[in-house]
Amino acid sequence: MVPLRRLAACALSLCALQAEGLTQDQPNVVVILIDDAGFMDLGAYGGEAKTPAIDAMTARGTMFTRAHSSPLCAPSRAMLLTGIDSHRAGVSLISEVLPPELDGQPGYGRSLLPGVRTIATHLQSAGYRTFMTGKWHLGHEAGELPIDHGFDRSFALDASGADNWDDKSYLPFYDEAPWYEDGEEAALPEDFYSSAFIVDKMIDYLEADEREDDPFFAYLAFQAIHIPIQAPREFTEQYIETYSSGWDELRQTRFSRAKAMGLIPENARLGPMHESLARWDSLSPEEQEFSAKSMALNAGMLSALDHHLGRFIAYLQDNDAYDNTVFVITSDNGPEYNDPLVSGNLGLWLQFNGYNRDFETLGERGSYAFIGPEWASAAASPSARFKFYQSEGGTRVPLVIAGPGLPEGQRSEAFTYVTDIAPTILELTGSPAVDGVEITGRSLSDILQGTAEVVYGPNEPIGMEMAGHSALVRGDYKLLRDGEPHSDNVWRLYNIVADPGETQDLADVMPELFASMMADYEAYADEYGVLPLPEGYSTIKQAVANGSRHTLRKYGPFLFGFSAVSLAAFIAGGFFLYRYLRARRA
Repeated sequence: MVPLRRLAACALSLCALQAEGLTQDQPNVVVILIDDAGFMDLGAYGGEAKTPAIDAMTARGTMFTRAHSSPLCAPSRAMLLTGIDSHRAGVSLISEVLPPELDGQPGYGRSLLPGVRTIATHLQSAGYRTFMTGKWHLGHEAGELPIDHGFDRSFALDASGADNWDDKSYLPFYDEAPWYEDGEEAALPEDFYSSAFIVDKMIDYLEADEREDDPFFAYLAFQAIHIPIQAPREFTEQYIETYSSGWDELRQTRFSRAKAMGLIPENARLGPMHESLARWDSLSPEEQEFSAKSMALNAGMLSALDHHLGRFIAYLQDNDAYDNTVFVITSDNGPEYNDPLVSGNLGLWLQFNGYNRDFETLGERGSYAFIGPEWASAAASPSARFKFYQSEGGTRVPLVIAGPGLPEGQRSEAFTYVTDIAPTILELTGSPAVDGVEITGRSLSDILQGTAEVVYGPNEPIGMEMAGHSALVRGDYKLLRDGEPHSDNVWRLYNIVADPGETQDLADVMPELFASMMADYEAYADEYGVLPLPEGYSTIKQAVANGSRHTLRKYGPFLFGFSAVSLAAFIAGGFFLYRYLRARRA
């Protein structure tokens, strides 16, 4: 089963940290969540995008090189905010890929379960001011929004994504972009751009709050770099030539860079690219140019996020809040691989909703862009696969933690999980946990202080599951089963320290370890309520089916009416033609 640690020792740990000079005052806390950023996307991790604000924060704190998340947005957000495994928190899937058979089952809902507390709830109880701007995706019914989970003020998007320029949806699952301010439906300003707005709104909340002497918790959940990829032209232009050599070369370049930076062992092998994915040289020159610009746009959107984050940091510095603030920067999962246009119906939906795919204005207002599975595979280098999969490419993410009294310029190779962030914040702030469902993560404070090298012992198992994609980590080893369409549902065993690309299956070489870890996974699944999926389940097929149902509900009456009118016109036309022909023959 997943190891548990109660937070009863928080106060004692805080005393020890204070004795070592951490801080005598409760620090502010800022959590920055990037959407769909791969392990090496940030500049400090070897990425091509210019991210000076994040890079400076990395130099100021601890850079984690084996941090892991869920491979999907809402489960990761539930675990980040609560420190509790997603099944026990109540959000182990998203509605887009939720099969009807599991809808509403314990752990398979669209919102946090009763008794599940967020960091905001704990910190609010400890006297903190609490604010949230950006993507929520954890429910919007009564009692489910941020205002109901410990946030004093919030401007939240309860959807998997939305347009970054306008107040509109990006997929047919949503009739519109469901934004809420303090629990009420809200509209966006005319000059909206998501990364700028998320920062501006957070500054507005801090400026307007009258409790200036109390510490604050700020959660900025950016839409970047989720589909649709969109950014101002000035950010994209600087990367127009960066990706012109294609995804095959980028995979190799990042792989070599990861070795040079010591992010992977020198003798590690590159994670495989799935055989179904295209090779760069199979594209026409025009297709290559369009595809390279899509990836340039991806880097530009990340740079735009960093630019606006830099504005927020400057605001804190100008208001003497920066030096006493703990920063946490991470991503919710690996790179987004989906090509939404594989569903033929989406192209028509995009046209109905004012989207285009024009090369010249790609990424600007009204455009719809994405990177697709080949670029996602390259962005996930040196690992295999990407978002939606429990492989390293889908779950290994950047994580930076910096703050007052913490060592600077430090790197940690300890395995960490997304559930570890909440208890870390509680310990660093000296805030006791409010009664509720027990936290399953571990505090990273000893790692941050440099007094420990690991969070989990070599024999402690950490289980994970999302839509049948399953894994269990124990020490250096990882038990893994990924499903369709880019894997085969076969259980395998890897040493992810020596082989982070997951290239050598050790199941037959180490049968006793394989069997022992299988038993651990089965215990985890039983304890945490992992339910079997319907026969033949596929996330892509389910997404298409769920989207089609929503589209039919929305447009069905119109289509039925149009069909009825057309049929009536056809019958009437046939009748009059028949009468006309009879009259002529007569």
